[in-house]
Amino acid sequence: MVKNIMMKDVPQEDRPRERLIREGASSLSSQELLAILLHSGTRNESVMQLAERLVCRFEGLDLLREASIEELKQVKGIGTAKAVQLLAGFEIGQRMARMVHDSRYAIRSPEDGADYVMEELRVLKQEHFVALFLNTKNQVLYKKTIFVGSLNASIVHPREVFKEAVRQSAAAIICFHNHPSGDPTPSREDIDVTKRLASCGKMLGVDVLDHIVIGDQCFVSLKQKGLL
Repeated sequence: MVKNIMMKDVPQEDRPRERLIREGASSLSSQELLAILLHSGTRNESVMQLAERLVCRFEGLDLLREASIEELKQVKGIGTAKAVQLLAGFEIGQRMARMVHDSRYAIRSPEDGADYVMEELRVLKQEHFVALFLNTKNQVLYKKTIFVGSLNASIVHPREVFKEAVRQSAAAIICFHNHPSGDPTPSREDIDVTKRLASCGKMLGVDVLDHIVIGDQCFVSLKQKGLL
């Protein structure tokens, strides 16, 4: 039988907290960072073993950060307190990642637009149609999720998009939606929605600069494809 290695058996200088203090957070593995958030293990396993089992249970951090408190509590050794600690840590990380987009982030290219929404949209399990409302300098005034569900020209109505554009006094908009499959190849429906929005934008004096389809760490710009 393999003996469980408890944290007290690990030399102090090799423990996650001590390594973080000495070497910085970036030097730690995901398992070690989770161990710090969890703080303690169980009677029969160390906090590192619990962290490793947690990562394996959710097949990595992407699914782990989407887990609910009830899903986390299904893992032996994770109670309400530990589940709350984990979710709070994940939320802080996501908020910090979004902070770089504050202070009037400017969109100069499809890459800028994709970077702005990639981490938020790529992990979603349903399609989300999101619009960025820009000023005359292409700086982001506001971001809004317009619709959740399969994209359809009859559902993503221009009225909802441009009503917000008028409210924000936006000069232009960029539209985004994600493909949960991870493949950002535009569908015929995607193209039809784009053309309809662009046509309405011309009449209202609000430029539709692009429609970007988000996949898993990849994207397709309909403007770059000549479809806008």
